[in-house]
Amino acid sequence: MSRYFPAAAECGHHVIFGNVALTTYAGDHLQVSVVDLPADGMVEWHQHTNEQMGVLVEGRALFHIGEEVKELKPGDMYLMPGNVPHKVVPIGGPVKAFDVFFPIRDEYR
Repeated sequence: MSRYFPAAAECGHHVIFGNVALTTYAGDHLQVSVVDLPADGMVEWHQHTNEQMGVLVEGRALFHIGEEVKELKPGDMYLMPGNVPHKVVPIGGPVKAFDVFFPIRDEYR
């Protein structure tokens, strides 16, 4: 086991909103999450106290953050401040995103 190079078995593995898969890993202050959103999935409206930012890695998706809506493609970044409602809907296929959280979301360890 290595704190600096976690094996897949040492990461958190979660399924949210029915079929959205998360792989997570946390340090002392930050947490990363790789999100696999299938073409027929959706990250439903929700909010949390944690600040979240990330980058879309694969696919296209419609991001709803507060009152704003924008279609993102690979390489596009986003910011979800704490307590701001947000949802994500894939467009035309599966989506992969890389998120960073502060503070750590204990439920996703």
